[in-house]
Amino acid sequence: MEIGQKASLTKAFTHDDIMSYAQVSLDNNPIHVDEEFAKTTRFGTRIVQGILVTGLISAVIATKLPGAGAIYLNQTVSFRYPVYINDVITATVEVISIDGAKIGLSTTCFNQDGKVVIEGSALVLVK
Repeated sequence: MEIGQKASLTKAFTHDDIMSYAQVSLDNNPIHVDEEFAKTTRFGTRIVQGILVTGLISAVIATKLPGAGAIYLNQTVSFRYPVYINDVITATVEVISIDGAKIGLSTTCFNQDGKVVIEGSALVLVK
């Protein structure tokens, strides 16, 4: 592993993803699950739960960089732009520091149009 190393995963977030996450997490905010309510909001339609999208960052960390066995110590997240149903999101992590077993990462999620929807950082512990 080295500074500047990157890894990514891409996923389309669907209606079924939103509803499954709402059931598991108990996040039944109508902005996510009720189209009629969502039409009355500034977004005009339902949006994907932000924390569901950050799960894609976790997946990159767990499966690609640093990979199996990595444990979160800290994460910061800024939600920059809403994610809509069927948006295709790419989560990218980049190694920005290495201090023994502690790895600092920058984290970015962007949509199919290249717009940054989430950005932040993470600190993980590796074996």
